[in-house]
Amino acid sequence: MIILAQVWENLKANKIRSLLTMFGITWGVISIVILSAVGEGFQRGNNTVLRELGKNILIIRNGRTSKQAGGERAGRVIRIDIGDVLALQQQSKLLEHVTPEIMRGGVKVKSAFNSATLQMSGVWPVFQTIRTIEVDRGRLINDEDNAQARRVVVIGYEASKQLFADRVPIGAEIILNAIPYTIIGKIRKKEQDSNYTGADNERLFIPYEAMRKDFPIPGNLNTPDSVSAIIAAPYDSVVEEMVLSMSRRGKLDFFKGGPVEDEVREIVGRRHNFDHQDTEAVSIWNTSLETVLMHNIVDGMNSFFLSVSIITLVLGGIGVMNIMLIAVKERTKEIGVRKAIGATPSNIQWQFFGEGLALTLLSGAIGLIAALTFSALINLLPLPARFAGMIVTWRTAAFSIATLTVIGVAAATYPARRAAELEPVEALRFEM
Repeated sequence: MIILAQVWENLKANKIRSLLTMFGITWGVISIVILSAVGEGFQRGNNTVLRELGKNILIIRNGRTSKQAGGERAGRVIRIDIGDVLALQQQSKLLEHVTPEIMRGGVKVKSAFNSATLQMSGVWPVFQTIRTIEVDRGRLINDEDNAQARRVVVIGYEASKQLFADRVPIGAEIILNAIPYTIIGKIRKKEQDSNYTGADNERLFIPYEAMRKDFPIPGNLNTPDSVSAIIAAPYDSVVEEMVLSMSRRGKLDFFKGGPVEDEVREIVGRRHNFDHQDTEAVSIWNTSLETVLMHNIVDGMNSFFLSVSIITLVLGGIGVMNIMLIAVKERTKEIGVRKAIGATPSNIQWQFFGEGLALTLLSGAIGLIAALTFSALINLLPLPARFAGMIVTWRTAAFSIATLTVIGVAAATYPARRAAELEPVEALRFEM
């Protein structure tokens, strides 16, 4: 308490100088907290958006060869089919889930209340896990629905509103191109800002076998086994290794991709007789690459922000050291009197050390409170989808406090030692 009282007296005696000194520390703490909160908010927001499409997934679609292979000419169209799905499912060591998808657009849909033209997908049940198709009413498509080619449908949030307004659609019958289907589930509203064939909110999902029977892909070059796309998800450990690999190498070829794409092309290439190094033979969109890219962007941002913040704090610490050195000079006679009546060098050193550290921590506390208040106010505003808000983690707070303490100790130690080393006689002889 005595030290805090002394700090307060010094602040009152030198208001402008003290406020300017405190500002450097306060602004440094605000910088660390705010900039770290921004980086964390962008990372979490991006992860949320990616999850709406399906975090870390592969969308594999038809392509055209760009190289000759096995006596076949370049420019040959490669059409993927259910055999490729089964081959990936059985042979891949990197993919955890695989599902076919048959897509149809312009499906005429009619309910008892309204009609619309919508897009539709026929999928295996695991598709719903990969693509985060989650219902807020009813249930999802299951294995029995698919095995028995049941005419059941899971309806998107916006599609439900269009066909049923605010009514509950579960159990209702809709007509899909003159074929009756029963709604078993309604998808929750998805905040999706990327897709490969249309927003899930506006789509219908039915069992793959029902789609194959009732709505096969049209066109002379397609067969009953043809699929529009293959959707796959690698193991989490594969994605983590990709992140570490990119961190070590510093770059990744986004056109060729990584080991997952290589494995897919090798397995599919054996079935369709094309070179597995032909990156155009099948189209592969790997959203894991976006995860890796965002991870590295955020890491780079955080490193830059951290460097700027620490420099600001160090400059603030220099300011504290400067004001404490001035305080030592101004209070030379006081130091001499205290030593003359019995104060030890250790007493003097601890007094000035405590004052410098208290000044630093007080400034830091003000900065931390200001940063938390600012973050809370920003989070009250409407925020874009890829920004989850100003998120202050315990790691950020702990780092700020630890850095502040180190700088406070460093800034207070030298002036305190100078004060302790003053000789009593010389100090008493000193005149301002």
